[in-house]
Amino acid sequence: MTINEAHQQLLFQLYHIYDDREAAAITNLVMENITEWTKIDRVLNKNLPLSLPKIDLLKKYTEELLQHKPLQYVLHEAWFAGMKFYVDEHVLIPRPETEELVDWLVSQVMSKNISEDAQPLTGTKETNQPTQSETSHSPLRILDIGTGSGCIPIALKKRLPFAELYSCDISEAALNVARLNAKNNQQDIHFIQLDFLNQSDRESLPKVDIIISNPPYIPIKDINTMMPNVTAHEPHLALFVENENPLIFYKAIVDFAKEKLVAGGMLFVETHECQASHVKELFPDNYFTDIEIKTDMQGKQRMIKATMLP
Repeated sequence: MTINEAHQQLLFQLYHIYDDREAAAITNLVMENITEWTKIDRVLNKNLPLSLPKIDLLKKYTEELLQHKPLQYVLHEAWFAGMKFYVDEHVLIPRPETEELVDWLVSQVMSKNISEDAQPLTGTKETNQPTQSETSHSPLRILDIGTGSGCIPIALKKRLPFAELYSCDISEAALNVARLNAKNNQQDIHFIQLDFLNQSDRESLPKVDIIISNPPYIPIKDINTMMPNVTAHEPHLALFVENENPLIFYKAIVDFAKEKLVAGGMLFVETHECQASHVKELFPDNYFTDIEIKTDMQGKQRMIKATMLP
């Protein structure tokens, strides 16, 4: 089987479950992974045969994709904030709107002149190296709640190299993925296994200057409205909450912030587009100010920022 024949075979099979554009995009990414060649190289060498191990790998990938397994889990890679992350079914696939949340935090830090070394997110595969002056700043403590793949704290540590990053999750399997990603991206993060909904567990966390979280927020009743590639493969623990108390994590985060967020500190959370106004109401005005809902690039209300009163 030649490279071109393999490409066409996969493409035609994916047409059965994806639209033409998405099928073509997935096919190109799979072929790039298998051949380790760019699209132009594959075109120039389209008549070269694939080795038997590569044909077997293509067969494995094809079978998984036809079962609606997300491409990121098939290839075990996802891009976030210009960095490649290992992902498997123990962690959520990083989303663009979460990158917007991280970008918002970084922009707020930069606007407050916390450090001249803060770098805006690029959204590309390019990387920015920390500057020589990063060690001249006192540590800014940031806590990420429910880290999953570690994409949030790792992206923040890269952009704010002077900051000290703490990150927690209930899943040890998820934390193992996060630790691997921190190592692969050469970022130092303090990972902690705990149940954040358990008050005694979260009391062990340090006081911090900034809290950020993309917690579970989808009511379990909505599971039938979601795509099968999400519900069948992504971890339900990181997605769903009970119908009776969909804001349970936000309530716990606000209670925690009252005790552990320093005066003038900031809190950033990602929300369900239908829940943003309800989440905003959880921030009492005798504790918080500058409470703001922000829309994502799709115009959906997906992010909230609040500042702890002095």
